[in-house]
Amino acid sequence: MFIVQSYSFAIFLCVITMFCWGSWANTTKLSNKTWRFELFYWDYGFGILIATLLIAFTLGSHGSGGRSFLDDIKQADMSNMISAFAGGVIFNLANILLVAAIAIAGMSVAFPVGIGIALVLGVIVNYIANPQGNPLLIFGGVALIVLAIILNARAYQKLQTISSEKVSKKGLIVAIISGCLMGFFYKYVAGSMAANFNIPEPGKFTPYTALLIFAIGIVISSFIFNSIQMKRPLTGTSVSFTDYFNGKFKDHVIGILGGAIWSIGMSSSIIASGKAGPAISYGLGQGATVVAAIWGIYVWKEFDKASKNTKALLNIMLFIYVAGLALIIISK
Repeated sequence: MFIVQSYSFAIFLCVITMFCWGSWANTTKLSNKTWRFELFYWDYGFGILIATLLIAFTLGSHGSGGRSFLDDIKQADMSNMISAFAGGVIFNLANILLVAAIAIAGMSVAFPVGIGIALVLGVIVNYIANPQGNPLLIFGGVALIVLAIILNARAYQKLQTISSEKVSKKGLIVAIISGCLMGFFYKYVAGSMAANFNIPEPGKFTPYTALLIFAIGIVISSFIFNSIQMKRPLTGTSVSFTDYFNGKFKDHVIGILGGAIWSIGMSSSIIASGKAGPAISYGLGQGATVVAAIWGIYVWKEFDKASKNTKALLNIMLFIYVAGLALIIISK
């Protein structure tokens, strides 16, 4: 299997993660306006599974290091399968709520708040499980990111005040709940893998096998979480499976594309974690918040009605967020 051998290349993969995780949600904007996110989410999950399978049979099956994908899955302990599967279930619930928050409040709100909280919790949890890097720099970066989250929430509050339309606070609340859940999923996936990717560990997964079990957890749990969400949506009326099968080919392709983009980001993060460490790999990847906020602010014009002061606040937020990420990068 392919194994990252240098810290600089691991950081490069984390940057790939950041762009993928910060950009996949744009696909929710490209589909038909009548195509509900609950319907989009089925194809999104299938896209994650398809991309993960392709990566497992290519990067995970060729190379001089570790075990190949098929050999690895045969020797795995059930406890590690459960751990990676549980990571997929936790992520899925968190992500369904995040997509709902995007639909309610927009990318420039849902991502900085939801993913920002996930970043803080995720860095803390993963650092405790596998401490790598200078803790002062890592947690100093996290502190700056917390400040950026507060500024973003304040900008959203200002937008509500000046908007002629009543903007529900539900989106902000849903994003917070999503972030709290999402901060824990990565730990379960990382915990199912060998500590050193170069040395196969009996019963433990390579990153490629762990990713596939994780993706299976996402798809299977969708039949529970997303089915409930279809019947009792957080916004709008209920939708049915008939609506899904009546969707246009383009809408299904866009959903699969969104899942594939996210999956490439997740795979890059997990592969990089062997060299960078889970806390740094996860924390840097969650710089996706900056990418998503830029999309929302400058491309989708979600804050066009905001005052100059509010826009200045958003620019300060982005600067502080980038500074926080920089501290995390140099911590190792």
